[in-house]
Amino acid sequence: MSLPIEALTPREVVAELDRWVVGQQAAKRAVAVALRNRYRRQQLPEAERDEIAPKNILMIGPTGVGKTEIARRLAQIARAPFVKVEATKFTEVGYVGRDVDSMVRDLVAHAVRMVEAERTEVARAAIEARVTSQLLDMLDATHDDYGGDRALIFAFGNDTAEGPSEAEQDEAEAQRQARRDRLQAELAEGKHEATLVDVEVEEASNPFVQVFTPGGIEEMGLDGDAVGGAFGSRRHSRRVSVGEARSILFEQQAKREIDSTSVRREAIRRAEQTGMIFLDEIDKVAGSGSQTGPDVSREGVQRDLLPIIEGATVQTKFGPVRTDYILFIAAGAFHNAKPSDLIPELQGRLPIRVQLDPLVQSDFRRILSEPQSALIKQYQKLLAADGVQLEITDTALDEVARFAVWVNHTIEDIGARRLHTVVERLLAELLFEAPEGVNGAVVLDAPEVKRRLEDWAADAELGKTLL
Repeated sequence: MSLPIEALTPREVVAELDRWVVGQQAAKRAVAVALRNRYRRQQLPEAERDEIAPKNILMIGPTGVGKTEIARRLAQIARAPFVKVEATKFTEVGYVGRDVDSMVRDLVAHAVRMVEAERTEVARAAIEARVTSQLLDMLDATHDDYGGDRALIFAFGNDTAEGPSEAEQDEAEAQRQARRDRLQAELAEGKHEATLVDVEVEEASNPFVQVFTPGGIEEMGLDGDAVGGAFGSRRHSRRVSVGEARSILFEQQAKREIDSTSVRREAIRRAEQTGMIFLDEIDKVAGSGSQTGPDVSREGVQRDLLPIIEGATVQTKFGPVRTDYILFIAAGAFHNAKPSDLIPELQGRLPIRVQLDPLVQSDFRRILSEPQSALIKQYQKLLAADGVQLEITDTALDEVARFAVWVNHTIEDIGARRLHTVVERLLAELLFEAPEGVNGAVVLDAPEVKRRLEDWAADAELGKTLL
């Protein structure tokens, strides 16, 4: 688990981001300060805290340079609710498309899942103990040590009116406990994962409920529990393996253990006070109101976004949510538009401007191997599952980076995303053959990289088609 956010200074936030994102120090510093300011605000008296709104950020830079990754990793560091949306999905009110309120509803839904997961993790030991007890009851009912008649466990052939004696009852209980202990040990060893047991499940019986609004059922102010309560539900028995039964029972016990009202209240608080919304492709809705055709709603989308970013109350299925203190990080390439093309009111709500640098060959080289989730490390782990130990030499990585930069300059610059295409092509043959006999160490050097990639893109027209 990452450190508590209050223990992280801006310098420590930047250092944490460096583990995942190469370069872009200006953007990292800007989001690190914004994150620290959220903590500083929480330390103030409530009356003063309400007067301080977050300073939203506008990231400007070409595609594939790390804008989304910086925002996503920042939310993970802060353990804050986070959603990424594309501005192009929204349309002006009156047009067909998603309404801007949906991003707030998505944020709250994510916050609810976060809180539920945290509460479940805290209660995991108790829940798992109850699930194990239930599984033991089910397995005990199916196990028969006495020739098919479990009543013999308690009768021991005693058919007198007095019934079994106390000693016989004690012996039966001892045998039962010994059998449960044995089953529990076998469960822990995984011996009964394929054994079939009967589990009672509940399904909501609301097959005729249909919602045709863009925002979905949450616009009705209902959730699954409310709908289920209104239309009833039915319980039935399913015959499943112990492995599947464990998951079903865990989910059922977790629902009983966690107070849904408390979860929703906490989720709304987190969404309001620590939530982050990454609004991508904001440049695609920047434009003049004089435009016609499909662009007619661009300024309308901006005006719909404005009250959400300024601060409004959005109705969700979990309750009303205020957006005054949600941190908005907008991003765009701004190839065909400028930040000044946004309406003035929206520009004023994005006061922090950060320019991200285009990637050069040295950046591509570092992206391949340095980050914690570097692309080469991912393929090494995947191939290791088939017994292949992939090694790519430093000169080979230089060659991959050089080739990716060349393709970006020749065809279209899509930033670091080009590496996915290049590395996939480089390893295509190995990935195909690995399960059928390629084992042990496989070393790729610079000449081999050239052989695999240069033939592939020798024809410029073919390259434009495939790359």
